Amino acid sequence: MPELIYYVAASVDGYIATPDGGVDWLNDFGAGGEDYGFREFYASVHAAWQGRFTYQKCLEFGEWPYAGKESVVFTHAPLISERRDVRFTAETPADEMRRATREGKHRLWLVGGGGLATACREAGLISEYILSVIPVVLGAGIPLFARGGGLDRLDLYDSRTWPDGVVQMRYRPLSSA
Repeated sequence: MPELIYYVAASVDGYIATPDGGVDWLNDFGAGGEDYGFREFYASVHAAWQGRFTYQKCLEFGEWPYAGKESVVFTHAPLISERRDVRFTAETPADEMRRATREGKHRLWLVGGGGLATACREAGLISEYILSVIPVVLGAGIPLFARGGGLDRLDLYDSRTWPDGVVQMRYRPLSSA
């Protein structure tokens, strides 16, 4: 089965975006050229999974952020893209995982948002969590996970800090540690 990695940045209070989906607060970090291991990670994945709201927010960025990777957008809305590397699906994450297996994709990036991350977590599909905690408090916003789901114990197997206060932690579910 392919690895599904939830590689995500969150505020100290656990939000991945502002209430309106904004991520401008991330722009102050990495300005000195630090990418917090992102380029290496991005080169290692075969596809990027995201929910409809994350996809629609990405369209506002101008340049498509996942060029060169298949983007699988989980939605029940009738969406169309002119990009050949974007595919919409109403399938479950488990069904898409089976498809990725058939297609020989070994590493998948769970981009977000919180609802899709919760569905993947509840299905037991997330093999690794790479969480970069950004030293800001948003006070409100879109959480790392939507409400629901049971307790998952994680094994911290690596962490790193940067001079700007970013802390990146890498976890695996204990069942696959």
